[in-house]
Amino acid sequence: MSDEGMRLNHVPTDPGRGGTSSGPPRGPYLASTPAEKKKAAKSIEETIEPGTRRAGDLADEATGAAVKEFGPKDEHGWLTSGALKTAHDTWGDQIQALMNRLGGEKQSLRSANTVLGGTDVQVGANSRRVPSPLDGY
Repeated sequence: MSDEGMRLNHVPTDPGRGGTSSGPPRGPYLASTPAEKKKAAKSIEETIEPGTRRAGDLADEATGAAVKEFGPKDEHGWLTSGALKTAHDTWGDQIQALMNRLGGEKQSLRSANTVLGGTDVQVGANSRRVPSPLDGY
C-alpha cells in the first residue's frame, strides 16, 4: 500500500467509482451475484482458511521454541518466557476467533441466495392469498 493510502487526513486521489453505471468498480466491492458469492466462499475455503491455519501453526512452532529457550534453567529464567507465552495464548484466541468468523462469512455467502430467493417466493405466495380486483379480468 502506498503512503497515500495510509493517510487519514485527505481524500485519496482515486477513491474508485463504487457501483456507478460507468463500469465495474475498481476498488473493493460487495459480491452480489450468486457466482461471485460462490467464488468468494470458495476463496475463503481454499485459500484464506488454510493460509490462516498455516500462519497460526508457524507461530506455534516459533513461539514454543522461544518460550523454551527463555524459560527457567537451573531455577533461572527470563520474564520474557512468560510474557511470550501469554502473548501467544492471546494470539491463539485471536486466530480461533478469525477462523470462526471466516467460517461464518463462508456460510453466509453460500446461504444468502437461498435465504433471499426463499423470501421472494414466500412474499409472492403471501401476496397471492389476497384476492385482487384484477383477478376477474
